Amino acid sequence: MLNLGIVAHVDAGKTSLTERLLFDAGAIASLGSVDEGSTTTDGMDLERRRGITIRSAVASFTTADRQVHLIDTPGHTDFVAEVERALGVLDGAVLVLSAVEGVQAHTRALMRVLRELDVPTLLFVNKIDRRGARDPVADIRRLLTPAAIALHRLVAAGTPRAGVEPVRPEEVAEALADHSDAVLRSYVEDLDPALVRAELGRLSRAGRVHPVLFGSAITGAGIDALRAALVELLPSVGPVGGSLDGPLDGPLDGPLDGTVFAVERGGAGRRAVVRLRSGSVGPRDTIVYTGRGGAGSGRVTAVLDAAGRPGRVRAGGIARITGPGLRVGDRLGADSGRARPRFRPPGLETAVTAADPARLFTALSALADEDPLIAVRNGGRPGELVVSLYGEVQREVLAARLAEEHGVLAVFSPARVVTVRRVSGTGESVQRIGDTDPVFHWATVGLRVEPGPEDSGVDYRLGVERGSLPLSFLAAIEEAVRADLAARRIVDCVLTLTHSGQNPLSVPADYRGLAPLVLDRALRQAGTVVCLPWDRVDLDVPEDALSAALDLLVRAGGLPDPPVVRGDAAEVRALLPTERVREVERALPGRTGGLGVLTSRFSGFRPSG
Repeated sequence: MLNLGIVAHVDAGKTSLTERLLFDAGAIASLGSVDEGSTTTDGMDLERRRGITIRSAVASFTTADRQVHLIDTPGHTDFVAEVERALGVLDGAVLVLSAVEGVQAHTRALMRVLRELDVPTLLFVNKIDRRGARDPVADIRRLLTPAAIALHRLVAAGTPRAGVEPVRPEEVAEALADHSDAVLRSYVEDLDPALVRAELGRLSRAGRVHPVLFGSAITGAGIDALRAALVELLPSVGPVGGSLDGPLDGPLDGPLDGTVFAVERGGAGRRAVVRLRSGSVGPRDTIVYTGRGGAGSGRVTAVLDAAGRPGRVRAGGIARITGPGLRVGDRLGADSGRARPRFRPPGLETAVTAADPARLFTALSALADEDPLIAVRNGGRPGELVVSLYGEVQREVLAARLAEEHGVLAVFSPARVVTVRRVSGTGESVQRIGDTDPVFHWATVGLRVEPGPEDSGVDYRLGVERGSLPLSFLAAIEEAVRADLAARRIVDCVLTLTHSGQNPLSVPADYRGLAPLVLDRALRQAGTVVCLPWDRVDLDVPEDALSAALDLLVRAGGLPDPPVVRGDAAEVRALLPTERVREVERALPGRTGGLGVLTSRFSGFRPSG
């Protein structure tokens, strides 16, 4: 089996390529069209109308001796979290570029994530039949990866007759020699094409080189070569008990281990979509899992494989599971100590209101079940909710889905930048039974709050004996203070329960009510500081536009590193307030003659002012 991701900048032809692969493999009877809204993986009406992919979708086909589980991901930058979730469960990927637009900013961001996750990746240059199509390999090597190995050359590019032909083995060997001593020896002595092909496969499956192929998803040119490359150049999960290329961390027949990377809703109800790394899962199994809410367990009522067939799914496969309350990011099996995946947090938020606040909350909670990073929370006014966003397109999609799927006409405020607070000092507070007259809370609670390491979240600790209170009382304190910190958007702190006490009248509600009051006093003593999100940006500009690019960054409040100049090109890395990134993106073409490329990623929160 091969769990394959198809990723791309929006409009590079990713969904059309997915459709072509399914059609040519005989998995679908007719070739769908993005323009006509008839593609297989864009199942939502909204996706078909807008012509964009919003949620990751899984399809399946067979080529040669491989069962390919194909994951089509969104291309728009507003849905980057959906893409990152999918990338974390892949054996390999195809990064799609347009032969007309070439390397774009989001293409570079995707390639960076693929490299960080060690996902072996093929590059497919699509739309070779479009007017203006060209060979972008030089740009790929400069902007994406120097380890790009071109396997094709274009024929009649930019015309309906566009096609590809293989490059000579000597050309592949010349490019590969920088990455393989064996190929280098063969190249300078007596070229062995079989050795070159074997080394190309080995290095590609290891993610050390990235083969480049050309074609057209619309005409089908180059697709047979791409299907062959999926088998020859990407790693596949082998039969139970072993693997062909060893992409997994442990034995396939070991204990249950899987990751939830999506949630689907449909006529059959709610399903969690899981990549299984070891073990297997089937109907009537009782499974354990860990996630943001801690450990849990549940009974599986139904399982479908990637092709929609019911039954047990084994390691390496994609399982759609009905039954347990699994959420995106949850880990199946006993806690192995492996860190859960972390995704870039949204940089914007918006307030949402509707005529029926309860119905709005239910609808937004259902959408947050599919995308937990929208993080629904109460706003500052009655009936107002706040959700996190990556951009305006995502806000438009949320509004449309609320209306069409849940019948809720929601009003969204203008998006604002997300801020958090960090504790700036140490504060302590204690309130004991009898400190007030009359007694409002039959409880004793003492809390100490202090700064924690950056990006550490909330570290809650017990500074009292675990047996000093019933577990339900301790749980009530922790739940209350965590909820209060989340509502205040306070992060990166250490919170310690320093005092506790009870009497015969005490109930959990006393602790749940008192703990936030004690925490408030401790926080006022410690002090907090507002922090704004910043991005790490990378700019590639012509050398003669370097001064203009640096001026643009500084005027936007950026903190650039010393630039690196290579020939007639320059690279600049900088820290930039997240709220100014789009402004720089819009101004960059005018400052660089349209040749500047900017990529950005979340860097962290920094104190305002």
